[in-house]
Amino acid sequence: MRIPLQVLVRGPPRYIWACVLCSLNGLLFGMDTGIIGPVTDMTDFKASFGGSQNATIHGLIVSSILIPAALASFFAGHLADRLGRPKGISIGVLVFGIGAAVEAGAVSLGMFIAGRVIEGLGEGLFLGNLVVLICEISPTSTRGPLTTGPQLMITLGLVVGFFTCYGTSALVSSFSWRTPFIVLSGLSVTFSAASYLYLPESPRWLNLHGRHKEAAVTWDRLEVSHAEREKAELQSEPLQTAEGITTSAAPDVKQESPVHKILDIFAKDVRTRTVLAVFLMGMQQLSGIDGVLYYAPLLFQQAGLASSQASFFASGVSALVIFTVTIPGLIYADGWGRRASIIYGGVGLGTVMFLIGGLYAGGAIHGTYGAGRWIVIVCIYIFAIIFSLTWAVAVKVYTAEIQPQHTRASATTLAHSSNWIFNFLVALTTPILLAKSSFGAYFLFGGCCFLTSFVGAIFMHETKGKSLGEIEEAFKQGTVGKSVLGAFRGPRAKLTV
Repeated sequence: MRIPLQVLVRGPPRYIWACVLCSLNGLLFGMDTGIIGPVTDMTDFKASFGGSQNATIHGLIVSSILIPAALASFFAGHLADRLGRPKGISIGVLVFGIGAAVEAGAVSLGMFIAGRVIEGLGEGLFLGNLVVLICEISPTSTRGPLTTGPQLMITLGLVVGFFTCYGTSALVSSFSWRTPFIVLSGLSVTFSAASYLYLPESPRWLNLHGRHKEAAVTWDRLEVSHAEREKAELQSEPLQTAEGITTSAAPDVKQESPVHKILDIFAKDVRTRTVLAVFLMGMQQLSGIDGVLYYAPLLFQQAGLASSQASFFASGVSALVIFTVTIPGLIYADGWGRRASIIYGGVGLGTVMFLIGGLYAGGAIHGTYGAGRWIVIVCIYIFAIIFSLTWAVAVKVYTAEIQPQHTRASATTLAHSSNWIFNFLVALTTPILLAKSSFGAYFLFGGCCFLTSFVGAIFMHETKGKSLGEIEEAFKQGTVGKSVLGAFRGPRAKLTV
């Protein structure tokens, strides 16, 4: 992505600062993901809540945040459509912070799990709407890199979470595991207030609700050029009410706020995109990425790093690697394309998972010595790198930008709900699968990666460099995919769905 000279001279336009502030909220999700694995492996945590936790209890503690997040995410888009994007984000972040505070002060395992449930409700409310807001305030030329901002902050949160635990694990008290949640809660309250006070409303949302003068003022404040905003307004699709009546969104006509039902995302003209988004976000988790992130200390111990400190440090390094490689993923998001990233990324992820599974199945891992152990450790890093460069960036951006304006928030947050549900399944079953079989989980995740590449090759429509209006028009024409052979080269084949 080339940065115009005038931007370097007078600083970035305000819409970039707005996207940065919005993206910062992703840090919270990353921190929680980075914290929970090491915390549940700490000696003082086990002493506080019982040291005889089996694999099922371990999985339940980690995954208890996810089903509430899935339920909240299902309604998060509707909330953001009613109240506006910034308010929906701010409320969710505040609820998340309250949950983290409950975890920090937990005196029983039940109270700790209750805190994770509250945290999950907040997480579901705000996380999906981050990409929606950025997608709607970004010009076409910079939408790809800017909408990957939350993912970059998530990876930074992983680094902060892992190394916070690495530092506090030396404390000989319950503050070894309470301190990370105290920090997380404090950051959540701060980000909630900042989002409420300083995040701008989406001009597209304002136009959709008939507040055209406010939308024009907001575009000015965001310093989006007239050419870009005119492109957005002229190419935005007609609004369709629940009764199927099509209305104009012309800026000189005052409209009542449109009322859309949650199930409008399954209307005939949009359901294909809704299902595709739900599938991609669910399979993103079935790649096994959060099994790697949540249980990195366990995976490294299984591979031969017997010391808890050594596995914590290796986990922190993996988070640092993920953050580092996400930066080029952000910069070149538009150059690589969403479709190619998902197809080729899936092939790479599946290959690595099958290699790890094959090493365990073939008995190549022998205790704390041998080349097999180091191959597995390196493969875990390679898996994280490939995911961060491809699926981590492309899937979330793609699921938001293919949706029409009137269902974008609801469809995107439903897709995130799918992500949470499969995240729950992965988080709950990974320690159980690893306890039962050293290789079964890797073959399962690898197979899901290959399946996603195949489906993407057939049904995905490339969106890089296209305005939201152009993407909408392409889907309306029915050209929603390519043939399997054409996924890698050759002309597009029209498939009507």
